[in-house]
Amino acid sequence: MRFATIATPTGSTAALQLENGDFLPIAAASKAQGLTDRALTEGSLQALIEGGDAALAQVKSLAAKADPALIIAAQKAKLLAPLPRPEKNVFCVGRNYADHIAEGARAQKTTVAITEVPVFFTKPRTAVIGPGTDVPIFTHVSTQIDYEVELALIFGKPGRDIPKARVYDHIWGYTILNDITARDVQRRHGGQYFKGKGLDGSCPLGPIVVTADEIADPQNLGLRSLVNGEVRQNSNTAQMIFDIPTLVASLSEGLTLEPGDILATGTPSGVGYAMEPPAFLKDGDEVVCEIDGIGRLANPVRNA
Repeated sequence: MRFATIATPTGSTAALQLENGDFLPIAAASKAQGLTDRALTEGSLQALIEGGDAALAQVKSLAAKADPALIIAAQKAKLLAPLPRPEKNVFCVGRNYADHIAEGARAQKTTVAITEVPVFFTKPRTAVIGPGTDVPIFTHVSTQIDYEVELALIFGKPGRDIPKARVYDHIWGYTILNDITARDVQRRHGGQYFKGKGLDGSCPLGPIVVTADEIADPQNLGLRSLVNGEVRQNSNTAQMIFDIPTLVASLSEGLTLEPGDILATGTPSGVGYAMEPPAFLKDGDEVVCEIDGIGRLANPVRNA
């Protein structure tokens, strides 16, 4: 199944995307059919994720009997970030594609080694924005704003010290994340990730979350980024250095992952700062991130 969070006159609500692309607001449909389960009636994707397999089964039944009057046409739906304000910071992985490490080393004229374990950092909840929302450039802070297309995992089952063999049991779905980065801020703060990757609006997310059962092999998905229609990144998740089971097993060591937690899995080569000459995002640009089987995340870029 495919889910989104959409804006309505009464606030945001989780919605099921139907086969024709239209959207069924889950809370409204649930109440119309007399259902009382919080996972459905609360109207948030977080609550639905916490409801687990039972909630998904109810959504399937709900859709089969839904009142057509409740359906919102795709062209009229205003999509937000699927999880507009995640419960925690967004977990991220750095240096997880060898070609991206190599281009970074060339651009910085240095040697960058592949690490023995994944490199983790986080983006604050305040960085999350949805499709179509402006990526802000704070010109008094940064003039080197970059893009990074990434596959993001959304967890549905809690766990700590998750063994590799059980990792996929904990994943609820997949979406697209653009790891917007202020390269000059990152360098200015000693090369550490958080500040340069944590500015407001630096985490475009969505527009759709595809449940895990719909993705046959998340380790074989084409992913691309485009700036003003020009393809910048074009790779496949098969090129990850640390695969998904390794990432999750490592992250969860002594650290509890909870329903609704998000993990971005790293970006391939083709980022702006490594081009010759560097090509950073500027006011008026549009950056698009695509992942096969999930969709297209597009955001304009504007001076704040």
